[in-house]
Amino acid sequence: MSYTDGEAATFEEVTAAAEAPGTTWVWVNAADRGGDGDPAVREGETDVGRVPQPTGELATVTERFDIHPLHVEDVLGDARPKSELLDEYAFLLVKGARFRVGETTFLEEIRTRPVGVFVGDDWLVTVTVDSDDAVEAVWNRLEGADRRALARGADFAGYLVVDRIVDGYFRLLEELEDDIETVEDRVIEAPDPDTLAAINELRRELLSVRRVVWPTRDAVNALSRGDADQIAESTEKYYRDVYDHLVQLVELTETYRDLTAGARDIYLNTLSQSTNEVMRRLTVVATIVLPLTFVAGVFGMNFESMPELGWPYAYHTAMLGMGGIALVLVAYFRREGWL
Repeated sequence: MSYTDGEAATFEEVTAAAEAPGTTWVWVNAADRGGDGDPAVREGETDVGRVPQPTGELATVTERFDIHPLHVEDVLGDARPKSELLDEYAFLLVKGARFRVGETTFLEEIRTRPVGVFVGDDWLVTVTVDSDDAVEAVWNRLEGADRRALARGADFAGYLVVDRIVDGYFRLLEELEDDIETVEDRVIEAPDPDTLAAINELRRELLSVRRVVWPTRDAVNALSRGDADQIAESTEKYYRDVYDHLVQLVELTETYRDLTAGARDIYLNTLSQSTNEVMRRLTVVATIVLPLTFVAGVFGMNFESMPELGWPYAYHTAMLGMGGIALVLVAYFRREGWL
């Protein structure tokens, strides 16, 4: 896609788009196959093992815009979010995140997909390993009703992509917030082992968000403070706005982690309290039974000379005495609040 003289044009060939006047945006999806049916990426053997190598359209884009192979490898290899500033372009690697059903479970898990954003003087290249909702949404926006947005420069189009991805983090945390509130209610009302499993799952999901948000914040900061020649001064404030959103996301993530830690502590304390309650009741029962066992043991001894055994009312007296002892102990423990 390119924009010049108030018109946006879409090209099927990379060379045609690159040679078009005005601002050019090229989006390469590594999962797509070219016209010859070959994938955009293949596995290559190197001294350090198997690494993804661009082929077809992706190779053409990297060669045409002089994109360093290591940066493409970072995108295809799912590296952590980062940014690097070169004379030719500014490179920003971010990750889109969303809930998807896991491969080994029917539960939803947070899945991330890398998005490489390469900002040149008058061109923007985005590389994804699969279809990405954020990139597609911005592409459709610029291709449709908001065509003039691309006229503001490749740096502004890159901001739109990054901002859309960061907005997805907020939606992700909103879903996690609802889950945290549900778990907190379960901890108080009816704690069970499934509740603890849900708490641990939430903590793992928040850890996944943290691993994405923290490095993304530092990466975007490099583009917001005027270090990149390809980012116009008028566009830096937009990247600073994204940076502020990421700072807020970091704070929210840490707050939610504290909430889940608190919910886990409440669950463990509730479990400990329940165990103590059971032990207390067992102690009361043992204390009541102990004197009764003593009396029964005394009269159960097989001595020949035990005067009480010959008394006609010995059995009744012993039973009444044992019952009286039990009643006294029950009344005492009830008064002390143990029953």
